[in-house]
Amino acid sequence: MTMRHILTLNAGSSSIKFALFEDAAGPVEILRGQVERLGTATPHLEARSSSRILADERLDPERATDHEAALTVVIDVLQRAAGRATVDAIGHRIVHGGLAFTRPIVVADEDLTRLEALNPLAPLHQPHNLSGVRAAHRAFPGALQVACFDTAFHRSHPWVNDTSALPRELYEQGVRRYGFHGLSYEYVISRLQEIAPQAEKGRVVVMHLGNGASMCAIRDGRSIGSSMGFTALDGLPMGTRCGQLDPGVVLYLLQEKRMTAAAVTDLLYNHSGLKGLSGLSQDMRELEAADTPEARQAVDYFVDRIRRELGAMAAVLSGVDAIVFCGGIGEHAWRVRERVCRDFEWLGIALDARRNRASETVISSEGSDISVFVINTNEELMIARHTAQLLAAGGKT
Repeated sequence: MTMRHILTLNAGSSSIKFALFEDAAGPVEILRGQVERLGTATPHLEARSSSRILADERLDPERATDHEAALTVVIDVLQRAAGRATVDAIGHRIVHGGLAFTRPIVVADEDLTRLEALNPLAPLHQPHNLSGVRAAHRAFPGALQVACFDTAFHRSHPWVNDTSALPRELYEQGVRRYGFHGLSYEYVISRLQEIAPQAEKGRVVVMHLGNGASMCAIRDGRSIGSSMGFTALDGLPMGTRCGQLDPGVVLYLLQEKRMTAAAVTDLLYNHSGLKGLSGLSQDMRELEAADTPEARQAVDYFVDRIRRELGAMAAVLSGVDAIVFCGGIGEHAWRVRERVCRDFEWLGIALDARRNRASETVISSEGSDISVFVINTNEELMIARHTAQLLAAGGKT
């Protein structure tokens, strides 16, 4: 039997993350990497397998002018590492699926047109996700193209967690609380099912903390509520995004400060969050190392909003049985985890300081009523699993 191969692509505004999997009994990762800083004078390629670094180099800018050019670089890496192995299917992360796309699909031209209409709801991600699909279709014309949606995991929300207090016709037109980071949450729950099946069946709060940050209330493996809403601006403060904000602030900026809609969009998406508060950086590692008053205040605000949301999630779930930290900050910033959980003994949380500093899988103490986990999320593997299922089904959604 010929081994089938699945490529996963996560196309961002200035990068493409990729991973190659062999699909036997289940997808097994062969390599992963990313091409960063597309369209700049200093594009960079990183790639590695389980046993070695395959690439870590600055690229000629002409080789990474856009996503299509970057895919040529990705193909070179694949050929060097895996020979002339055929790519049978490509799985894409698509941030926003709206109302229509509630499960992974094989992408048709008409789907791309419908998904383009959602670009204003995820301007940092959606246009580039779709650009990656088009580039992959040209580069791999014979491969099955599969779209996997970050919003799909949250379509199980009850109505009260899916709506806003606006005229009902807007809800019917699609103004809803969609939630995001669904592929990450889906993977984390699958991993929790392996390591702590009793916890997975209960009331779980997962914190995806990274440059994009959100939290999700999950019961019996299904999303009940998300900190993110109609767009990926809502909820927690993020690297450059504001998080929860009084809509009156937007009206004030438009009406009193005479800012254009484009300028407000740029402010809220690209110059707010940790970067805006600190005036320094969106990188938690740099903020913790800087130790300036502004950097400390930025981290203080980030932690405070997480703690507020944790209380809200406990209310949504009528209690909590387990908490999971994931994402770049959630997996590596032990000080943030410590501060988030501090003084939550009344809820039943007790951390083990040694385990937390070592970023072990279980960081709660033996006597903690609530189990606290650190799980390295793997959106690429989740995409590969969905893609493998559609590939096995002959491309039938």
